Parts: sequence; structure tokens; C-alpha cells
Amino acid sequence: MSDSAPKEGQPLPSSQPSQKSMSKAERRELQERQRATKAAQKQQQQNQAASSSKSKGQSTPQKKTDFGRPRSSSSAVPKDAAKDASGALDSEGPKTRGLRIFSHFGLPKTLGHQLKGDIHPAIIRLGLQFSEFKICGANARCIATLTAFKSVIQDYTTPPQNTLSRHLMTYLSPQISHLVAARPMSVTMGNAIRQLKLEISGSDIDLPEQDAKDQLCSQIDHYIQERIIYADSVIEELAMNKIKDGDVILTYARSSLVEKILIRAHAEKKRFSVIVLDSRPLLEGKTLLRTLTSTTPPIPCTYALLPALPSLIKEVSTVLVGAHSLHTNGAVYSRAGTAMVAMLAKEHSVPVMVCCETYKFSESVMLDAFGKNELAPLKFSPSETPKPHSNLEVLDPLYDCTPPTCITAVVTEVGLIPPTSISSIPLALGKTNL
Repeated sequence: MSDSAPKEGQPLPSSQPSQKSMSKAERRELQERQRATKAAQKQQQQNQAASSSKSKGQSTPQKKTDFGRPRSSSSAVPKDAAKDASGALDSEGPKTRGLRIFSHFGLPKTLGHQLKGDIHPAIIRLGLQFSEFKICGANARCIATLTAFKSVIQDYTTPPQNTLSRHLMTYLSPQISHLVAARPMSVTMGNAIRQLKLEISGSDIDLPEQDAKDQLCSQIDHYIQERIIYADSVIEELAMNKIKDGDVILTYARSSLVEKILIRAHAEKKRFSVIVLDSRPLLEGKTLLRTLTSTTPPIPCTYALLPALPSLIKEVSTVLVGAHSLHTNGAVYSRAGTAMVAMLAKEHSVPVMVCCETYKFSESVMLDAFGKNELAPLKFSPSETPKPHSNLEVLDPLYDCTPPTCITAVVTEVGLIPPTSISSIPLALGKTNL
């Protein structure tokens, strides 16, 4: 034991110089060695404790008692605890090291935590729907959030000695935090909430409370109508004019806006076919496929998974995709796989049009999807469900970043904009708050 590092609290051997005579780097190295020794000893003690409790739980399941009651073998608490402890020690190290670089990704959560603050029932219900991915898509999430806030505002009562314009902001903060805890906030939700806060702070303090609340709800309805519904109508018209008879349109996953464009073009008697590309785990393209084939007459569709793209891209005349957000450097943040579709389309000289409302614009710069992303929920069929305590770790980012060089044009309600001019969107809107 003479070669081992000295334990904490014991003096250094006489062969080693004192810490006062050491340099700063030597003292740091000594502290790191001592810390590593302590960690190794602690892990060894845990391994020994786990193995001993496991052997005791297998041989004498009724030997130990809890408050005078014999522990039955059916509960098998020590056995399971030992398995969990040994499994964690054996496998958690490499798993954690392998996924540490992705620890900043937004993980799918189950809202089992304790509610913090006075949370409205509509927000609790919406948070569960977000965490279970029952509401997907930037537009759907934004509309659902604003609709829930209308209920929150109508049920709100201003406390005495307070004004609505100030206290309501404080009351909304835990509601927003609850939604963010359920799932990371989208750019559309952030822009809409920012606009709502601006309207609240600018409300007239002399208005009666109910009139002020009705006015805020009216402004929420106006935001939904103008920035989403009317914007979609204009984008549908612009994109539909780019579809010609005989075209083969390729789309990826499911965008509610692209779905409206295709249905409207079909209603205008344009003859075209659609290739719906899809990927796991969400398989949103199946929902789009059902909608397109349920029209009268049905739109001719081909359904394929993402690996089939190289064999299908040669038949495509135009690529239509949606967007989660649009960034000032021209990058498009959208469902994972969109970048692959756009890059391969550019390689085959196929135009790529991104359909996106301007309220999805973000003034941040997006260079890749590694700095900020979200992990999709894991969905396995019964035949391929991983075994418990297996070493399988599934990493499934929900979004990717499409560079502006792979995009032909972005279709917005203010016109068709080249990716290099996306930063001019606030100017086109008269510098309105987004």
C-alpha cells in the first residue's frame, strides 16, 4: 500500500515535498491524483456492496426484516436493487460518456414533476399534449398556446392594489415555464408570447378589467388570423402558381402549409402527382398521405421512406417543404431529413421551395442543428422493443438545419424571397414586432 496515493487527512510521505514548496501545477496534479484515488475506492466499495447484497438476496430472501416484518422473496428488493446498481456501474459509464455531447438537447419529458406556481388547467392539459407529441407542428403548437392563454386571461382576476398590465405578466410566467418544461419552446411560440407581453404592457390601465381582458383576447385572435391564417392563404396562392400540369411534387414528412397548397392546387383542377417521403419515429407523412388520398378524386401519391430518395429524385420536378423556423443567415430549421432532401435535390438541379410564414422568422444565426435541437420520442413496435438494461441508446434529433445554398426560394406572405434576402423580412413588414 506504500505506492498508493495518500488518503485525505493523512500527511504526505517524507519522500514527497511539502505542498508549500510545490508549484501551482504540481499541487493541482497532486489534488487530481488524490481525487481519482478516492473515486476509485468509492466505486470499489459500491461494487462490493452491490455484489454482497445480491448474494444475500438470492440465498436468504427472508433473513432481513423491515420494521419486524419478514421481507418476502416476491418483493426481491435487494435483488432488484443490486441488479440496478451493478447494471448502472457497469454500463452507465460508457453510455453517459457517449451521450454527454448531446446532453443539451431537449429531451422528451413526462410531466410527473410537482407543479410550480398557480398553473391553469388549460395549461396543464396543453403541457401533457406537448410532452406526448399529440400536438405537433409549429403552427399547431402556436395556435394551441395562444388559445390556452385566452382561457388563462379570461379566468384571471387582478389582486387588490395591482394593475392588470403589470400583475398579469407575473401570473403568465409560471404558465409559460410549465409549457417549456413539457417541451422546448418553438420559435413561433416565442414570437407570439413576446407579442402578447407587448400588448399586455401597453394596455390602458383606466380600462375596466373585463374590457381589458376582452381586448387582449381580441388581439390574440387578430394575431392568429393575420400572421397564420391569412398568411397561409397568400402563400397557398403564390406556391400554387408554381405547380404546373404533369409536375411531380416531392414533399417530406408533413407540413400543414404544404398540405393546404397541394389540396388547393388539386381543387383548381391541376393535374400533378405527389411523392411523400417519410422517416421514423414520428412518421408524419402517413397523416399527409391519408389526407391527400381522401380528396375527390384522390391525388396520385407515392409513399416512400427517406432511404428511397436517391432512386426517386430523378422523377421529381419540384420539392415543397415546410419549416419550423427561418433564420437571419438564410438557414431553414425543419424536421430532420429536410437537409438531406434539399441537398440531393440541388445535386439533381431540382428547385427547392420552402413554404414558411414570416412569424417563424428568428433573428438568430443557425449554422447547424447541433447547438440547439430536441430529441424525438422513441416509438418501437412490440417485436423490436429493446430488452431492459440493454446497452442500446437511441439518439433521434427532431430537427436539422438546411443551408441557404440548397434552397431555391422561400415562399412567404410578402412574396418569394431568395435565401440571401431573408434578413430583409422585418423591413418588408415595416419593422413590426415578431
